[in-house]
Amino acid sequence: MGLLSRAGEIIRAKFSALLNRAENPQETLDYSYEKQLESLQNVKRGVADVVTAKKRLQLQTQQLEQNVVKLDTQARQAVAAGREDLARQALERKSGIQQQLQDLDGQVKQLEGQQEKLVASEKQLEVRIEQFRSQKEVIKAQYSAAEAQVRIGEAATGIGREMENTGLAIDRAKDKTEQMQARASAIDELVSAGDLQELGSDKTQLDRELAQLASQQQVDSELAQLKAEVGSGDEQKKLEEAPPTS
Repeated sequence: MGLLSRAGEIIRAKFSALLNRAENPQETLDYSYEKQLESLQNVKRGVADVVTAKKRLQLQTQQLEQNVVKLDTQARQAVAAGREDLARQALERKSGIQQQLQDLDGQVKQLEGQQEKLVASEKQLEVRIEQFRSQKEVIKAQYSAAEAQVRIGEAATGIGREMENTGLAIDRAKDKTEQMQARASAIDELVSAGDLQELGSDKTQLDRELAQLASQQQVDSELAQLKAEVGSGDEQKKLEEAPPTS
């Protein structure tokens, strides 16, 4: 029995926690306000029912009072006519109706007491409902303001669910940028020092310098050969300026 009770408490606690997360205070306040209005309407209907019942008894009382007057008149007429037996019957019926009138009077007073209590309760409930309505609107406005402030704060500070990974993403981007900058700096340093080989080549800086020197020597050799074949520019100019022979 103890285990079952403990399990029930755990279930109720978890269910209450779920409700707390899903609960919208504004909707809860509006729902409570509607239920209070329903209670007020029930009280008003109760007052109307009591007043209706009281009016019905009062109408019945008026009819009985008219019967009392009528029976009293009939008793007087019977006595005047010397019919004591008829007068007695009229008076007996009059006495029974008067007893009914006393009972009805007690019931009417009882209903009047209930009516007064219900009316007082109605007024008190109306005051409480109006106070609750004002307080409800204030709380709803405060909740809306706080909710908006939370959304703005979450967006500004990055603690919202939509931005919860923004800080990590920025950190990763910074790390990769620093790594790329360091790599570029290292490559520039190696290129400047001549220690970086060409991509896909096993030549060293010395091999490249020797190849460049051999290429320059080849160019110089070919240029000298061309000069020997066609002559230099100065010699060609002298030949063109020399006077013709006769």
